[in-house]
Amino acid sequence: MSRIFSGAVTRRGMLGGLALGAAVAATGRGVAAPAGTASSAAPQGPAGLASLTGTAQPITREERLARIAHLQALMREHGVAALLVESGSTLDYFTGVSWHLSERVTAAIIPVTGPAVVVTPFFERPSIQEMLQIPAEMRPWQEDEDPFALIAAALRGRELPAGPVAVDAYTRFYVIDALNRALRGARALVPGDALVQGCRMFKSPAELALMQVANDVTMAAMRYVRAQVRAGMTARQMADLMDRATVTLGGEPQFSLVLLNEASAFPHGSKLPQSVREGSVILMDCGCAVHGYQSDITRTWVFGTPTARQREVWDTVKRGQELALQTARIGVPTGRVDAAVREFYEGRGWGRNYALPGLSHRTGHGIGLDVHEAPYLVRNSRTVLRAGMCFSDEPGIYIPGEFGVRLEDCWHMTDSGPKLFSGLAKSIDEPI
Repeated sequence: MSRIFSGAVTRRGMLGGLALGAAVAATGRGVAAPAGTASSAAPQGPAGLASLTGTAQPITREERLARIAHLQALMREHGVAALLVESGSTLDYFTGVSWHLSERVTAAIIPVTGPAVVVTPFFERPSIQEMLQIPAEMRPWQEDEDPFALIAAALRGRELPAGPVAVDAYTRFYVIDALNRALRGARALVPGDALVQGCRMFKSPAELALMQVANDVTMAAMRYVRAQVRAGMTARQMADLMDRATVTLGGEPQFSLVLLNEASAFPHGSKLPQSVREGSVILMDCGCAVHGYQSDITRTWVFGTPTARQREVWDTVKRGQELALQTARIGVPTGRVDAAVREFYEGRGWGRNYALPGLSHRTGHGIGLDVHEAPYLVRNSRTVLRAGMCFSDEPGIYIPGEFGVRLEDCWHMTDSGPKLFSGLAKSIDEPI
């Protein structure tokens, strides 16, 4: 589940705090105290933690070449001449180039036969070339040149079979529009979802290994943070501590959402300031990346002694998680997983469909290079479960004005059923 408001840390917003966090981590000597004990003093840093990622292996050149070969086979099957991929996770997936979006276009054209073409600003060429892991022709453009004319020329200059050019789903409209004009009707532009998802939805052993390490890092960091929670701490303080712990453990923080008290009923947070007090519901939704591959784990607990109502809701959500995993089998539509959880919740008196109080969002999302990617565990999805697919399992219950509970663990589909990257929480008293 993603993160937006108070306590949330995005890649861009997080970077400014990492230098300070690293300095604190290097000198901090915080001592873990039993969760639920009260103290006004905030802990200093993640003492006693060590990197878990030293042996993690990035995706190899050989694997990226195999991805290109699989993509080209899908293009032949669909009668597509080439795929256009702009900067983003799909460009990284196929080429190894991890680059940001800006007004200056960097893109790859992957043809149905032959090597790729990469179009990028001339002054960015050294950076792009350094990351590039597949054979490709570089076509840099100067600041006063039209990159779309270069892309169109690359398509015209190849002896490609007849057929349209597929476009990755995350390509910006102005890029599609400008390329369409540059092509002057020579080739149609069509959606490339089936091609890209036909590759990215199914994780290889190397991808699963990186996701496992990322989940290990996030779980260890959460365990550390929970032991440091004190009365009076703010969501921001907890999120900052989570990021520092993640960095020390070898991960790249992606988001650290901390929701306290009534804000825990807002799935993606509240702008209102919150702090820990006796009886606070604490919801942490956090993730990191290891060589680009993501984790996403959520835990909810109570600072102090849970009420009977809090305990009942927590136990219901835990059962929802278990039902999702029990329903997930090879060949079952992903929508059926979501439906099974909703039927259970509705039978316990929670809101019908997406009504509150109840489960107001889907049961889970795909995950990999992106924290949210296809396919999705949502009721209207007809995508069938196949080995190698990866998902979150997060069927929360939210009670506006009171509190919310979300438990989230990620898993991948195997021929014998789901396999978790992290063990399910045991109880509201032992959430991590």
